[in-house]
Amino acid sequence: MPTEILMPALSPTMEEGTLAKWLVKEGDTVSSGDLLAEIETDKATMEFEAVDEGIVGKLLIAEGTEGVKVNTAIAVLLEEGESASDIGAAPAKAAEAPKAADAGKEEAPKAAADAPAAPAPAAPKKDGARIFASPLARRIAADKGLDLTQITGSGPKGRIVKADVLEAKPSSAAPTAQAAAAAPAAAMPSSPSADMVARAYEGRTYEEISLNGMRKTIAARLTEAKQTVPHFYLRRDIKLDALMAFRAQLNKQLEGRGVKLSVNDFIIKATALALQAVPTANAVWAGDRVLQMKASDVAVAVAIEGGLFTPVLQDAEMKSLSALSTEMKDLAARARDRKLAPHEYQGGSFAISNLGMMGIDNFDAIVNPPHAGILAVGAGVKKPVVGADGELTVATVMSVTMSVDHRVIDGALGAELLKHIVDNLENPMAMLA
Repeated sequence: MPTEILMPALSPTMEEGTLAKWLVKEGDTVSSGDLLAEIETDKATMEFEAVDEGIVGKLLIAEGTEGVKVNTAIAVLLEEGESASDIGAAPAKAAEAPKAADAGKEEAPKAAADAPAAPAPAAPKKDGARIFASPLARRIAADKGLDLTQITGSGPKGRIVKADVLEAKPSSAAPTAQAAAAAPAAAMPSSPSADMVARAYEGRTYEEISLNGMRKTIAARLTEAKQTVPHFYLRRDIKLDALMAFRAQLNKQLEGRGVKLSVNDFIIKATALALQAVPTANAVWAGDRVLQMKASDVAVAVAIEGGLFTPVLQDAEMKSLSALSTEMKDLAARARDRKLAPHEYQGGSFAISNLGMMGIDNFDAIVNPPHAGILAVGAGVKKPVVGADGELTVATVMSVTMSVDHRVIDGALGAELLKHIVDNLENPMAMLA
């Protein structure tokens, strides 16, 4: 029986992808583990492996095709003795949809990140027959007040998946409480369409640049975060003179090992230790509950061409400054080459975004859910300060702003967390104790 090969979900946020390149052609024989294609996700270009053996009967999607929805058939695999004429003669074996080598490992984290662990609603029935839908699709449908019996599934054997419910509209016949609550928001004016914007600049010269998957994801996630996460902001100045002197001393001792510590390495360590000192703040928002983390998994924003990654340094509180420095340099280099695996950039409870090296004095960063906060770091600059003895002196001062999700962290708790970060950076030797 012919088997459909479906567009896989290769990252936690992937809803569609670009089929960048086929690595097989029609008529080729493939085995489990053979590379089939290169697929560009919202984060990276990844190789896609076969999980079955057979003959490539037909390539359904051309190279370079953008916007291919997850679970769309992209090719057909034939068993021994079958021919291209058998394609379409029988339903494909949907249960054997292939995944990339790492994708299987990401299924559980993806479900945990996308939805709370509350029990899914019971599967509805249509004309006495059960409606097949993923647990995540059922939860989203319940939140949006959607009737699953009115939705046509695009997944294998008509299974309703996340994309189907996100595109569906609430039924006007039976509005739910959620739909009624959403009605005022729906009446609000939306952003101008692309055509409206283009008309406003008619007669002016410009170049139209299409959005890639990463840019679309950044736009969607951060718009949602800014609109739905109740942000508040805490600001502090940090005196860096002791840290700069200590850093210079350590770097001199580490020259032989080829290690050079950056100020950012100290900030990562200071944040990781602060999250241990204030464990209630080391938490993430999970929809209907808060998950309080044990380890300090710190995400660090890395700018790349066309977007950014936030690779995560796991167990950062347990690692030495030199180990953090080496790991961060490796993650940043592979992020810029778009070679990070999904498990290297998902997770974490708190993030750091440092624009100080670009001369920015201070800024406010947007919390990236489900993180509870993000520390925006500015440049260290010489400023006049009043010393402990009351005398005016000059010090190197760095301004930081902590953006906080008020659902997880209240003002006093956030202030306590930021105080520990400041204390760690102004007394850097204590971080090694």
